[in-house]
Amino acid sequence: MEKFSDLVLNLIEATRKHERYRDKECINMIASEGLKSPAVNQMLDLSHDLACRYAEGENDTQGHVKKRYYQGQKYMSQIEDFSTDIMKSLFKSTWADVRLVSGTHANLATFKGLSLASKNNKMVVTPLSCGAHISHDYTGLAGNVLGLENINHVYNIDEFNIDPDKSAYVIRAAKPGIVTFGGSLFLFPHPIKELKAVCDEVGAYVAYDASHVLGLIAGGQFQDPLREGADFITSSTHKTFPGPQGGVIMGSPTTPALEKAVKKIQFAIFPLSASSTHLGRLPALGIAALEMNVFGEQLARQIVRNAQTAGQYLCENGVKVLAEKKGFTKSHQIAVDIRSFGGGNKIAQDLEDANIILNKNLLPYDDQSSKGDPSGLRIGFQDITRRGFGEGDIKHLCDLMLDVIKSKRKPEEVKADVLALRKEFSGVKYCFQSVEEALTYIKKA
Repeated sequence: MEKFSDLVLNLIEATRKHERYRDKECINMIASEGLKSPAVNQMLDLSHDLACRYAEGENDTQGHVKKRYYQGQKYMSQIEDFSTDIMKSLFKSTWADVRLVSGTHANLATFKGLSLASKNNKMVVTPLSCGAHISHDYTGLAGNVLGLENINHVYNIDEFNIDPDKSAYVIRAAKPGIVTFGGSLFLFPHPIKELKAVCDEVGAYVAYDASHVLGLIAGGQFQDPLREGADFITSSTHKTFPGPQGGVIMGSPTTPALEKAVKKIQFAIFPLSASSTHLGRLPALGIAALEMNVFGEQLARQIVRNAQTAGQYLCENGVKVLAEKKGFTKSHQIAVDIRSFGGGNKIAQDLEDANIILNKNLLPYDDQSSKGDPSGLRIGFQDITRRGFGEGDIKHLCDLMLDVIKSKRKPEEVKADVLALRKEFSGVKYCFQSVEEALTYIKKA
């Protein structure tokens, strides 16, 4: 084993290399990664002491601090309450909890809380093969940690969406305590409105995992789950919503049953699954929410345009992009079947060698045991859009990707052009460049 001091030196050097590599030298197209603004990063830098502190305790049904078990909390409680109210205001909810440290944590607390409130361990979910997050599945958090029984929505592969008529039959037959929507491979809005009545009929709570599309929802460019019938939104805060890593749950408890659910979810947060809740991220979360309030519509619209442009351009140039008849996507991502060019594993690695970073992905019709070499790629556009890419830039980027996909040039040759393109986009758009700029905007507003 290396000397302790050498290990530390290697750690520091690897960190420096990573920051340069992923932030300065790569084009990032991972659909589950966000890009923080200079103002959000500065707010994180202003919160070092807060990142060291503990805040255990109970919240009320507005999401405000009710009781804490440590001393020294007077400003920490204000910070949590202000962050909560900012998120509630942005998403027009009456309750939120910002103590979650990730989207998976938000799902854990929500699924546990709703199963306690409903006294029902059955949950209808999108099939994992059709885009659900692993935390929804019986093989992951829902099944192996919480012991929930999963029943799948019926999924229409041609529509790349849940089949509302057939899923209504499933919900009536299964009588679950929870019905979930949302996911990770998530191209089109899910049919919440169409299935809300049957969920109410069987007494099921409706949970919507917005982790991938929260920024698009904030910008009014996807769907509005809480107005369409979702009881609760769960989400991470660092994908299309460009904040610090963390999680959030939101809802508007207007009935005794929903108030009961809120209390059970809060119990599932503390004491069941959280102690320290990483408070140092909360001021930065508030700044990110302000940015989405000011710039979110413009940003979200351009993200979707860029994704649709890439889908059309790749399709026109001989690559199979899923959901062609539906315009490829209404979200920040597209799904591509790359089997005829060597498969997802090969092409994702070849593109990485050219410094274009995206991920291989199982497609709904794949053999689900082929996780190591699936047919597909999942390609996200939120990072590059926030760096300033427009439709013309997207087509140029697609040309570079096509050179790799079709083996027109070696990845190492394309890499030089990728580096040159990346240098043209050194800033971050649709945001504040400093906390002071944000303060100036607020004062003028």
